[in-house]
Amino acid sequence: MAFQVSPGVNVSEIDLTTIIPAVSSSTGAVVAHTKWGPVNQRVLVDNETTLLNNFGFPNTNTAPDWFTAANFLSYGNSLYVVRAVRANTTNTDSVCARNATTNSANTKVLIVKNDEQYDNLYANSGLTGVGSFVARYAGDLGNSLRVAVCPTANAYESTLTGNFTFTNNSITVTTASNQSAKVIAGDIILCGPDKQQNKVASVNSTAIVLQTKYSGNTVTISGASRRWEFYSNVPNAPGTSTSVSRNGGSNDEVHVVVVDEDGRFSGVANTILEVFPNLSKAAAATDEVGNNVYYKNYIHQNSKYIYWMAHPSGWTNVGYAYTTGRNFGLGTQVATNTSFTQGKDGWVPREADYIVGYNMFKNAEQVDISIVLGASSTATRAIHIINNICEYRKDCIAVISPRQADVVNNSGYAGSEVDDIVAYRDSLPSTSYATMDSGWKYQYDRYNDLYRYVPLNGDIGGTMVRTDLERDPWWSPAGFNRGQIKNVIRLAYSPGKADRDALYKKGINPVVTFPGEGTILYGDKTLLAKPSAFDRINVRRLFIVLEKAISTAAKYTLFEFNDAFTRAQFRSMVEPFLRDVQGRRGITDFKVVCDDSNNTPEVIDRNEFVGDIYIKPARSINFIQLNFVAVRTGVDFSEVIGKF
Repeated sequence: MAFQVSPGVNVSEIDLTTIIPAVSSSTGAVVAHTKWGPVNQRVLVDNETTLLNNFGFPNTNTAPDWFTAANFLSYGNSLYVVRAVRANTTNTDSVCARNATTNSANTKVLIVKNDEQYDNLYANSGLTGVGSFVARYAGDLGNSLRVAVCPTANAYESTLTGNFTFTNNSITVTTASNQSAKVIAGDIILCGPDKQQNKVASVNSTAIVLQTKYSGNTVTISGASRRWEFYSNVPNAPGTSTSVSRNGGSNDEVHVVVVDEDGRFSGVANTILEVFPNLSKAAAATDEVGNNVYYKNYIHQNSKYIYWMAHPSGWTNVGYAYTTGRNFGLGTQVATNTSFTQGKDGWVPREADYIVGYNMFKNAEQVDISIVLGASSTATRAIHIINNICEYRKDCIAVISPRQADVVNNSGYAGSEVDDIVAYRDSLPSTSYATMDSGWKYQYDRYNDLYRYVPLNGDIGGTMVRTDLERDPWWSPAGFNRGQIKNVIRLAYSPGKADRDALYKKGINPVVTFPGEGTILYGDKTLLAKPSAFDRINVRRLFIVLEKAISTAAKYTLFEFNDAFTRAQFRSMVEPFLRDVQGRRGITDFKVVCDDSNNTPEVIDRNEFVGDIYIKPARSINFIQLNFVAVRTGVDFSEVIGKF
């Protein structure tokens, strides 16, 4: 207690209720080549729909990685995905689409990898020469976008002066004066004296071309009305926001609409994806509850599809924080409506691009994961995952599949699949922090209405998740009870008994289709070559859970005194946890030693604390021997039991 210098009562509260916490054992991690999404940024997805919304549809190039993630999510609901793209400032890169309108602007190569990069490089000053807005993520998919901006009340709705001739059976409207400069494609013209509404298809200096024919008789009138394409999707014409009005400013509001012009996001062309009404050109403008509505900041914080890069041409006073007396509607502020172009997927990512992504999972203090999926890994990538992620962290297990060429339409001699799989396994290190399956599966791609080959490691990781949900991490994920593989049309390679023997000796877990019983994970070995209890998946995952949980609790012992009380407190925390694991059949016996026998004066003087935890892990059954012994009539069974 604190020393007191005068009479009084001091109350202290001491917490001795520390327990071993529950830890996650079902969160996966994968680096995937996808068509959309942030690059080199961890995104936690919980189902296939979330995967689709964040990373787009699969195609031929991205399907193996994309469906690895989707297959894992069919068993569980927690997967970190990092997108990998080809990015090395060359013409093979992935590139962001943009709404630039000049040829010189289109020569700019631009990739915005993620929010952090945008904040550091572009959020304040943007980038000239790429248009006002760019697609939020790199890739050809961004070319499907169109952005419409309405910056003034006049751009929202106006009257065109001059003589307009509306001609029956014609798709053009001619004007005696050059009012076409005030009209853009997508605007709505109120045609003729009967005010028919017709969208503008295109505009030139003498004609406004309509999307459909004017259905009335030929008529010439003086003046015509136009409206912004999305006037009915916003509450009113742009005006003056309350916060700017209070400071004597005016005409700061602007509407922004994002459209799926080609239908590649939504499936329907010209679907409105986002509507941002009543934003502001003033940097300090706020809404009624105090949120900043400066249009470039608001789009940064709320859009899923675009970033700001430059103010549209003709805008005045934009970006001023102090609005007193400023009119933000001066100048030639007409509506704009521009399609995105120049987006490019680039070449397939290099091994270096994938490795950068996997390194996002290296720090165990930053991200908690338990299963790392190799997806369509080469040996280079698989070795990096094993040595530099799982062996480095020592709290997760890598799940690797062979190469596609090893098992899909293998052009070698009969039975060459097993030799090629073994050769691939031999290129990998011996480790208990990785497991390898035997192949790829053929499954239906409902997004493209075709069938594809996909590596099995997403499913193998999924069987571990299912085991966690149905039992515990220390149960084997293999076999007919928990090793069923989902969504299989057929296996690229289903090993027979002789091949399974050859594979299993190398620590490769066969995946086998049994007629009438499904496709089964038929082994539970790790890639540890040395005979050990740790050559089994369930034992390795048992120790991962025990080490992660106990070490998490043990950190609260740091900076306490290494005395009998602290050591007894540590034992009283660990032993009930281990008894619970023993009761759930994870271990057969244990012993915790934390006393002066291992915390000697020398250990204490080094400011160390030692707790020795001895574990006898439970083992899974891999081999069953059934002996059927026939005996003569009249022979007592006690005479033969145990003799064979």
